[in-house]
Amino acid sequence: MSVLKNVKKGLDKILLFTALIMLASMTIVIIYQVFSRQFLNHTPAWSEGASRVLFVWVAFLGMAYGFKEKLHIGVSIFVNMLPEKIQTICDIFAKLLIIGFGVLMIYYGWNFTILMNNSTLAGLGLPSSVLYASIPITGIFIVLNGIELLFVKGLHQNYEEGEGE
Repeated sequence: MSVLKNVKKGLDKILLFTALIMLASMTIVIIYQVFSRQFLNHTPAWSEGASRVLFVWVAFLGMAYGFKEKLHIGVSIFVNMLPEKIQTICDIFAKLLIIGFGVLMIYYGWNFTILMNNSTLAGLGLPSSVLYASIPITGIFIVLNGIELLFVKGLHQNYEEGEGE
């Protein structure tokens, strides 16, 4: 079991590192685009497309990381009114829905990525599948994080009243 935990930790580090590198790259590309437009009177054709691809990847990888860290918004006011046993059932059901969503992202994202392989991204000349590959990859991370969440009580971070004041 510890081997699986170490592999999962490694994958989480790769996910976070990749998202941070892409975010930094996107920031640099946008700064360069603005600088070249304002001061050089020339906008590189690739900069808008590159920043868009990086933004999509950062958003999708961030979604997967949000499931890992339980950062997604959840309204549990109604569930908290239910008996403890029903709350547990709702919690497990919600986690199974997350895993199912991840599976759908893998399946349909992969099909869409293959479908878009023959078209190209304007300004970059790369296959459109480079953009859409973020969908199934995020689905894999969501499934892994959803399975990990099955072994943890609760789906959202608990915030105490008055915390952060």
